[in-house]
Amino acid sequence: MAQAHHRKSNQSSVVAVSLLGDALVTYLALSLAYWLRFESFIKNFGVPPEGAYYQLYVPLLILGTLFLIATFGYLGLYNDKQILHLHRIYSIIFKGCIFWFFAYLGTSLALKFEPKISRIFVTLALFTSAGLLTLWRISLHKILLQKHFLPSLQKNVAILGINEDASKLFTAMSLDKNHPYNPVGIIYREDTKDEAKESDLSIPILGSENALESLVKENAIEILIIATGNLDRKRTLEIAAICERNYVAFKIVPTSFQVFLSGLSLQNISGVPIMGVETLPLDKLGTRAFKRLVDITGGLVGLILSAPIILTLSILIKRESKGSVFYKQVRTGRNGKTFNIYKLRSMKLDAEESNKAQWAVEDDPRRTRIGAFMRETNLDEIPQFWNILKGEMSLVGPRPERPELIEDFQYEIQHYQTRHSVKPGLTGWAQIHGLRGNTSLENRIRYDLFYIENWSIWMDVYIILMTLVRRKNAY
Repeated sequence: MAQAHHRKSNQSSVVAVSLLGDALVTYLALSLAYWLRFESFIKNFGVPPEGAYYQLYVPLLILGTLFLIATFGYLGLYNDKQILHLHRIYSIIFKGCIFWFFAYLGTSLALKFEPKISRIFVTLALFTSAGLLTLWRISLHKILLQKHFLPSLQKNVAILGINEDASKLFTAMSLDKNHPYNPVGIIYREDTKDEAKESDLSIPILGSENALESLVKENAIEILIIATGNLDRKRTLEIAAICERNYVAFKIVPTSFQVFLSGLSLQNISGVPIMGVETLPLDKLGTRAFKRLVDITGGLVGLILSAPIILTLSILIKRESKGSVFYKQVRTGRNGKTFNIYKLRSMKLDAEESNKAQWAVEDDPRRTRIGAFMRETNLDEIPQFWNILKGEMSLVGPRPERPELIEDFQYEIQHYQTRHSVKPGLTGWAQIHGLRGNTSLENRIRYDLFYIENWSIWMDVYIILMTLVRRKNAY
């Protein structure tokens, strides 16, 4: 799990470097186009616009840069799955520059920019941008393919099944380094044990499907691909549950019939079609960046506005109960990473003398008088604005649970671990529907999954507003 989190962090860093590099190269390309049009030997070609001084053009160059980067983002260039796909990167750069040419030129004519944008300048910018961006991305790609970088960008993949599809996929992934996948080996079904012994010696055999969960952990597997068609529905669900508990993506090499019926997205890995859940709304870089910007803004405003409330409540807590005003507790966050969550202490000092994790219940005798008020009004959660600023939480998301409780939940409740695919929140879809504390876990998970699958910024706004007025089961 730690390795997967580290790899995800590396991928995000590379995406950030590529985005910043694209922005810098684009600005340089537009500056080069300016020089070619207004300073080089072609400066007298046509009718140059009046007042086309570089310092006056700088705001237009910055606007053009932002416009092109936004276009690349919309076309998916900054998806972490594109990091090593050089041919896809070429395609997006070409499409993006063509779209940018018509959109930027059209916008400048419609809004009548000052100084006026030269059409020859925009035409030159099309070629300088496409050319320099391509050279920059080729250079970056060569660096990323070095042994020092490549392993940290590729996810460990295991294939379940001993057959032609499995062998073809493993070989294709091994030979093609232009994708973020590292084929680790093949897991055989018990009824194909003999075939496994006679299989291609160049393909590592990890072990039997009966030991799937331990094999996944031992080999730090992040993606499991099912390449056998003779799994019954019950066993398929069991394997999916194992993957979910261990934060492993579950994919299938499909038949044409499965593709037709599944409703899942189809992905191509080294020429082999793979079927699975590809992206959720909060998987997209642009979406995550926007949500993080909202979180930082909300966290800062929340801490500043709540400072007088925290001070007042701190005095009241101290008057009623000796001990610390603040209370911290280990919780599980995105991708299973633990962190310390902060609260205003609402219970007596000996509330958890048994050291056993337990939920609050209605009229909980462990609460202090001021604690009962804080929990009913959610004021005890105010310090979590600090967790939000640190990037451990979001304003909205599934509420984080304690690791010791999750140890049982991941086996008892179907799809429980899926809620850890996003950052936990200060409030959430389940909470505004009264699903908190000692309530149905199954229903809570169902509401959390609905939020993850259907996220939108307007949904977050609605949840925040409803949190202020809905207090069902807040005790």
